[in-house]
Amino acid sequence: MAEQLSQSELDYPFKLLEYFNGFRISKVIFTACELGVFDLLLGSQRPVSAGHLAQELGTSVDGMERLLDVLVGIEILDVETVDGTVSYSSTDVANLYLAKGSAKSLHDMILYQSQTIYPLWSNMVDAVREGKNQNERTFGLPAEDIFQAIYRSEEEMLKFMGLMNSSWVLDGQDIATAFNLSSFKTVVDLGGCSGAFARVMAKAYPSSSVTVFDLPQVVETAQKHFSEEDDTIIFQAGDFFDGDIPSADLYILARIIHDWNEDKCLKLLKKVYENCQPGGGILLVEAMLFENRRGPVMAQIFSLNMLVQTEGREHPPSQYSAMLTTAGFQDIQVCRTGKSYDAILAIK
Repeated sequence: MAEQLSQSELDYPFKLLEYFNGFRISKVIFTACELGVFDLLLGSQRPVSAGHLAQELGTSVDGMERLLDVLVGIEILDVETVDGTVSYSSTDVANLYLAKGSAKSLHDMILYQSQTIYPLWSNMVDAVREGKNQNERTFGLPAEDIFQAIYRSEEEMLKFMGLMNSSWVLDGQDIATAFNLSSFKTVVDLGGCSGAFARVMAKAYPSSSVTVFDLPQVVETAQKHFSEEDDTIIFQAGDFFDGDIPSADLYILARIIHDWNEDKCLKLLKKVYENCQPGGGILLVEAMLFENRRGPVMAQIFSLNMLVQTEGREHPPSQYSAMLTTAGFQDIQVCRTGKSYDAILAIK
């Protein structure tokens, strides 16, 4: 039975108004990131005025002041008034996650949300009516080839790869250690993109070799823009749908299955099973829905995003288990991390 609302909640719908305005809060943060507000504040040794920020970033003083005030209101920035002068400064959260120069920066994730996901979601009504992604209506690109839309230019590819990097800043360690994977000596991250999660795996299991397998243009871009001096991971180019995949003890499919319809998912899982060493396994990383359809809300939102951007969806554990069993895998274990993404390990 639904939760009973108090009379005050019925008289004034605080929660609904909070939800209605959610997109405005998102756009405030997106705008501040795109303008460089958090980077400038991180580099400042003292609180600064709206006028100083406006001058440095090429905006109006009035617009900047209003933007900063909202950021103070949602507790992302601090404000102080001394002798009539209003000055703004960063919080630890802004410095750690919103400034581009931080090791844990989510700046690239925010840019992708603002410049790609936000326009797609403006066509959500059409996505729900039609039951298909909105790449054609939003970007003028065929709905059938989802990665032609995602990788429609080098700039867009870099944005997407930056998004992947940001995701593993938050969830990588929890996923890598959700199970003890030390017995798997050869690991292949299928569709491993920039190699961010592969690097987390390589550090967690230094005695294992970790290979990123992705499309040739992705591998080239990853090696050009995302390589690190102490890299131990290997990159290999190929197409996991239409070509051969390397043999391995453990295959990782991180945020891959949710992109595709069930027929393509089963085709890929069966190919992985056929190439997997005896006693080897597969690690799926996805935002798993609850079986009772009551959440998690973030996973439900991700599933709606799959509608508007891809041809797939998020699933509950039972659906992933059914697909893995159909492909031939056994001994299926599920780990909910409590973060955005969860893990499923299955053995051949």
